[in-house]
Amino acid sequence: MSRKVRLGLAGFGHQGSGYAARIAEGKVPNLELVAVMDIDPERRALAAERHPDATVFDNYTAMLESGEIEAVIVTAPHYFHPPMGIEALEHGLHVLVDKPAGVYTKQVLELNAVAASKPELTFAIMFNQRTSPLYSKIKEILDAGQLGEIRRTNWLNTNWYRPQAYYNQSDWRATWGGEGGGILVNQSPHNLDMWQWLCGVPKSVFAKATFGFRRDIEVEDEVLVVIDYGNGAYGTYSAGTHELVGTDRLEITGDRGKIVVTDAKTLDVTLYKRSEQEINASIGPGEIWKMTSGEFDPEEYFTHEVLEFDNAWSGQHERVLQNFGANILDGTPLIAPGSDGVMGVRLANAIHLSAWTGKEVPIDFDDDEFLAELNKKIAEEGKFPQRG
Repeated sequence: MSRKVRLGLAGFGHQGSGYAARIAEGKVPNLELVAVMDIDPERRALAAERHPDATVFDNYTAMLESGEIEAVIVTAPHYFHPPMGIEALEHGLHVLVDKPAGVYTKQVLELNAVAASKPELTFAIMFNQRTSPLYSKIKEILDAGQLGEIRRTNWLNTNWYRPQAYYNQSDWRATWGGEGGGILVNQSPHNLDMWQWLCGVPKSVFAKATFGFRRDIEVEDEVLVVIDYGNGAYGTYSAGTHELVGTDRLEITGDRGKIVVTDAKTLDVTLYKRSEQEINASIGPGEIWKMTSGEFDPEEYFTHEVLEFDNAWSGQHERVLQNFGANILDGTPLIAPGSDGVMGVRLANAIHLSAWTGKEVPIDFDDDEFLAELNKKIAEEGKFPQRG
């Protein structure tokens, strides 16, 4: 039997217990769950009941120093991802952090620095959507230059419906001091990662956000974002948690084609036979109305293909978990290196900072300025200590 990585799980909440179940069911054959840590007695009791062969800890450091594990998955609340990741790395353990990598860039950069100082250790993040066959296909098209230079990106992402009962589950949820924000740090990290992974990092951000718009919470439950790529191209992102019937539609337009994604399962690909600039230059006065009325022959100008992907979300988490184990065991390249996590956090921070100040914010904003503004929100909320 091939060797398995001896794994400890930090946090047995909804996400952590789900990972534990996948491993216990044999869906991740190169990982073995040998330890679970949670500070909640009820969650520890549930972990002991479901995973009797695993040692259950009430103290994170004790689990790290137990000698039972060689790797850790961190699924604690967001603010704890960087310090818990750092502590595990400093104990010589491999680390996979859940998304997001953290709440603010300053703490995530500290985590990245520690990980970079220990290249012998695996450091990964749970960006499971990078394993999607649909998004992988888009990445392939874009990396091959088939769409040409990106001119516009638009993501309408309002299918994150959350009732008030969702926010009432925990005191830390949907708070500045406990969770670090709303939709930007809870539901959208996957989208923010995918957006910049596919289309590139923007130069600046301008955003509007509503805070407690349709729910009794302090943080944002709807955002509208405009990004500037710095080369004349722009993008928008619109997300919300209160539409009972929401929309998930991504458009990426380049000078050689267009991609449209609907509900993360239908991929509509149009590829021009020449660049738009060349097509434009070839159109004479006699063809103006033919082009503007759509009466031209499509086959003369572009190809069009619609691809359907079944079970878009099936098996994604398992693939990232197995990839984490494979990197530890044989050096298989990581799907989502942990160091990539800072980009989504930086984008979310820039969006928050723009919404708070009403100004356009460069993507290389002052990390200390953001933390100061975040701490103002935490202080006004009055439930949690400020962050350092």
